[in-house]
Amino acid sequence: MADSSFDIVSKLDRQEVDNALNQAVKEVGNRFDFRNVDAGIKWSGETIEIQANSEERANAVLDVLKDKLVKRSISLKAIDAGEPRLSGKVYKLGVALKEGISQEDAKKIGKIIREEGPKGVKAQIQGEELRVTSKKKDDLQGIMALLKGKNLDVALQFTNYR
Repeated sequence: MADSSFDIVSKLDRQEVDNALNQAVKEVGNRFDFRNVDAGIKWSGETIEIQANSEERANAVLDVLKDKLVKRSISLKAIDAGEPRLSGKVYKLGVALKEGISQEDAKKIGKIIREEGPKGVKAQIQGEELRVTSKKKDDLQGIMALLKGKNLDVALQFTNYR
């Protein structure tokens, strides 16, 4: 019998991120506490740029964005928000989006699978993803549950389950 497998990836649905950003733009435009503070949020290349006239307002806009991302089922581990920095008269804050699993995170996940997972389960690093194989599908489901229970620094998705 052939081995069963699945891939562990860290990818973002760009359309959902864009929808969350558009909802955040509408909320920032409509909320009373953001009136007359020059608050805004927009795409700037591959990052999201937040601006406001004070550090607290920039962080408040970031909180609105985080709220919209969570409502769209996007993990907050997939974003990397910097600190607000003064640029002229406004504070700007860059929010980078993280995709892919780094080599060190992949090694850490592989180690967890080897040490805590069932015997006979193998994990291979393939670029920015991991392929997990086993003879038993129940073992693979156990690995998924194990990794969901761990507090890793990466937003993980499980794809190509067969």
